[in-house]
Amino acid sequence: MFTSQMSRLRRVLLWAVVAILSMPAMAWAMEEAAAAPADPWWFWPLILLVFCFVLGIIAVLGGVGGGVLYVPLVSGFFPFHIDFVRGTGLMVALAGALAAGPGLLKRNLASLRLALPVALIASSFAIIGAMLGLYLSNLNPKIIQVCLGGTIVGIAILFLVSKSTVKPIVTKQDAISMALGMGGIFRDEGANEVIRWKTHRTILGFILFIVVGLMAGMFGLGAGWANIPVLNLLMGAPLKVSVATSKFLLSITDTSAAWIYLNKGCVIPLMAIPSIIGLMLGSFVGVKILAVAKPTFIRYMVIGILFFAGLKALDKGLGLGILG
Repeated sequence: MFTSQMSRLRRVLLWAVVAILSMPAMAWAMEEAAAAPADPWWFWPLILLVFCFVLGIIAVLGGVGGGVLYVPLVSGFFPFHIDFVRGTGLMVALAGALAAGPGLLKRNLASLRLALPVALIASSFAIIGAMLGLYLSNLNPKIIQVCLGGTIVGIAILFLVSKSTVKPIVTKQDAISMALGMGGIFRDEGANEVIRWKTHRTILGFILFIVVGLMAGMFGLGAGWANIPVLNLLMGAPLKVSVATSKFLLSITDTSAAWIYLNKGCVIPLMAIPSIIGLMLGSFVGVKILAVAKPTFIRYMVIGILFFAGLKALDKGLGLGILG
């Protein structure tokens, strides 16, 4: 019984890897199709559903939010205006955060005392970022495309060089962190131990969350790619607490920015519905594959896709035509 289950998982993993590695070819084929005569109304939503299904698998295996992959790839290869892509990207990231948030709070992994101060800062500046992004897009959409490409390449480099710390050592808690009660206790079920934690470098962390909020709103990327390094490596929260709190943070930060795009009419059902459904279905498959996948291979594969997506966005924004 066990052997047959493992065999089935290996087959699923093989097909998933084939699908993931074929993404560049699939994307170029979609870009060529965009230049073809007008298609039925259901054509692009159907293609988007399949594309996001594969994207959902990658997001789970790579431990990244769907938005950070969705926005650069869809804006680079689909015939949609970048404002609609950014609005939908926020809804995609928000859907995953809302699904995971209550469970993480119930299990005492996400910390409200840690999340609320930084959420106030990040969500406020996410609104400013969304308004700034729409203003720049009205001036010239290529400005946003170039900035997006540079940001995605920077995120890929961040993933390449950053190393997470499971239990950071915080020798002295600063006064602000102590006053806000940014610390706590959680039970690590995997290690079967109770961990007491606290944070430090709070001022610098708040400053970085201003930047994170601006970028999340401006590009519609969500912010999980930045929340975790700031909470874990800079402020000293344990890795599991950082991951869970980051997921909860997205439900606040992305909601603030998403309202701006909704108010401007930049979220349309024909894009948002197939995108969210595809990513969620892909996530279910990704969770099953995760048990037998090789983390190192997946990590470098995601970094490669991010580099590819970022360079494509730069190429499209600058009008070079090197990548098609």
